[in-house]
Amino acid sequence: MIFGYARVSTKEQNEDRQLIAFKESGYKFDRIFVEKQSGKDFNRAEYRKMIKAVRKGDIIVIKSIDRLGRNYNEIIEQWRKITKVKNADIIVLDMPILDTTKNKDLLGTLISDLVLQLLSYVAENERVNIKQRQTEGIAAAKAKGIRFGRSPIYDYRDYIDVYDRFRRQEITQKQAMEIIGCCKTTYYRLMKAIREAKSLAQT
Repeated sequence: MIFGYARVSTKEQNEDRQLIAFKESGYKFDRIFVEKQSGKDFNRAEYRKMIKAVRKGDIIVIKSIDRLGRNYNEIIEQWRKITKVKNADIIVLDMPILDTTKNKDLLGTLISDLVLQLLSYVAENERVNIKQRQTEGIAAAKAKGIRFGRSPIYDYRDYIDVYDRFRRQEITQKQAMEIIGCCKTTYYRLMKAIREAKSLAQT
């Protein structure tokens, strides 16, 4: 049997490019597994289903080595498991030399192993670089005052004292916002709610 394995890192990403490559490859697929999950490890539902289904003599087709995964050691281990334990073959469309159905002699195997290790290293390195860029980007955004995650829920009753201090001119509006830890829009909303509450209390 011939299995296709396509993977994208998030639900927002599209796997069409990989599926088109499968269609254009000329292989007649018995089943294609599509995964929308990070390649940092192999704890993936669709991948596990595929490995469970693979038998001796079957073929797994992927578009590129980073679609299999991005963890250097685990790629090597999974490759060994598929080709040595399962006695199945792997075809990497973007890298014809990584086609275990061919070049099964000693030299061919050696070259394939070297190329696999190099590409696995590149995939792992790219994963590390992406993570580093994300970390740096978040740090830069936070330095500019950009907030991440869900906005906190403000209860106007918690800030009546701040309102009173501002009204007595003990603090400026900027200082009041800093004490509350909110943006202008939230500040105005809180102040309005406090004024309305005080007005109702006086009626």
